[in-house]
Formats: sequence, C-alpha cells, structure tokens
Amino acid sequence: MEKALKDVEGRGNAVSAVGMKGLPRTETSGLLAVLVTITNKTDDRASYAVQIDFEDSSGKVVETKFVGAENLDPGEKQQPIAFSRQPADAQFTPRLAKAQRY
Repeated sequence: MEKALKDVEGRGNAVSAVGMKGLPRTETSGLLAVLVTITNKTDDRASYAVQIDFEDSSGKVVETKFVGAENLDPGEKQQPIAFSRQPADAQFTPRLAKAQRY
C-alpha cells in the first residue's frame, strides 16, 4: 500500500471514498486502533491505498500506518483496521493523510 502512495501529490484521488472510526481500547487490547471503511464509489473495479497518520497534541506525526483494499467491485466496501504500536497510555489522534484509487 505504501508503494501505491509514494508518488501521490496532495491527499490523493480517493479521500471521499474513505471513512474512519476509532475503536474502543477495550476491544483492541488497549491499543489505539481505527476502523477504516473503503468504499468503491466508481463504476469500475478498483484498488485503494490509504495512509493514516497518528498525531500528538501538537499535530506532529508520531506514526504512520498503511491499509488498503484490492479489486473492489463497484459499490463494494472493505474495512481494514489501522493499529498504532505506540504505548497504550499515549494520546494520539488518527488523521486520514492520503487515499489513492488505482
């Protein structure tokens, strides 16, 4: 997924196809985790690469995770999970940095 985003300028062509929702730490062994919903809103089969940045309270990126979905049919969705590997007591905010359809 990281490779598909390497040369993307700006935020990519698929930001509107991606949604994010935090998961309760009680369900993730205390880890910060984000459920990423990727929906193919086009009329053709497509694959998606998504970059999630975890930021501290000052907005500094402390960790980056990549998720994606391959060969989604029109209207199909997948929901990968992006896990932060930072300490469980750390307070970070996940942000959709890039999303690219290819």
